[in-house]
Amino acid sequence: MVGRPSARSRRLRVLLLVHLDLMAPRRRRDVSASRLGWVKAEYDVMTTLARSGHEVRQLGVAEELAPIREAVADWKPDVVFNLVEEFQGEALYDQNVVSYLELLRARYTGCNPRGMVLARDKALAKQLAAARGVRVPAWFAVRRGRRPRRPAELGFPLIVKSLLEEGSMGIAKASLVRDETQLARRVAFVHESVGTDALVEEFIEGRELYVGVLGNERLRALPPLELVVGARGRAPLIATQKLKHDLAYQRRHRVRLRAPVLRAPLARELVRTARTVFRALQLSGYARIDFRLDREGRLFFLEANPNPDIARGEEMQLAARRAGISYPALLQRIVGLALAR
Repeated sequence: MVGRPSARSRRLRVLLLVHLDLMAPRRRRDVSASRLGWVKAEYDVMTTLARSGHEVRQLGVAEELAPIREAVADWKPDVVFNLVEEFQGEALYDQNVVSYLELLRARYTGCNPRGMVLARDKALAKQLAAARGVRVPAWFAVRRGRRPRRPAELGFPLIVKSLLEEGSMGIAKASLVRDETQLARRVAFVHESVGTDALVEEFIEGRELYVGVLGNERLRALPPLELVVGARGRAPLIATQKLKHDLAYQRRHRVRLRAPVLRAPLARELVRTARTVFRALQLSGYARIDFRLDREGRLFFLEANPNPDIARGEEMQLAARRAGISYPALLQRIVGLALAR
């Protein structure tokens, strides 16, 4: 039996796969602070793995698969650390890049293509989770070019999202709708501006909780985090695109992640449910599972995020730190999961 290389036993050849426009600099001083913000995950992963003793080569891709094939064939990396989130300008093609790595028989970090497909379709993900007994908000989908037909039993307020896009794309304060006119307008916005089908779901007023999960078959749920907005007054908590990605907005509204205070039974339910969702969606490697906790203490699964941002200061790194896992150790574990799969 041929043994697999271990992330801890020897120096590895790591091919860091990134988008061509997000190539990280070798040194921090080689790029402006604003530019570094765009390539933070790429920079953090590359420099940390190099400091851990691995040989790291960065490969930027955008339109062609040939560079990936050539790099795998010529350099023969032990593992491909995959940070590609789109290909040929399409976010939906990220799973195809992973499928191509599988055809090349290359070991790669993160989620397998089947899990990526299942998790990306938020309606399908909810159906699969609900079939395992997980509580989800009531919802319905609206295909592009069609008008919403709200089920009579589903009352307002509702929140309108993209069915397929991640990173809160297209979510704003206007996504929370309170009548038929607002609903039709926001669905049309998602169809026309985001370019996908729309998901309309029951708005769960309450706390937003995130659980990071590591593993393939054996899973480890990391300590949960809570999204907190300190300057929202009585406004409902909505994880908008601006709130998630605009640093100036985050500072102004005191947006932060903190360790939630939860009763022990609820904390156990949160961890157990995160593992259930991870398995239901056939995820692997690492993922972040998002929940809402309503005012009655009921937990609702919102969505799963395969291959979430693993830069320093993001949810996965902060959760790992709460578990006593350093950032270099977190990346080593992710690499180890790729080698073991």
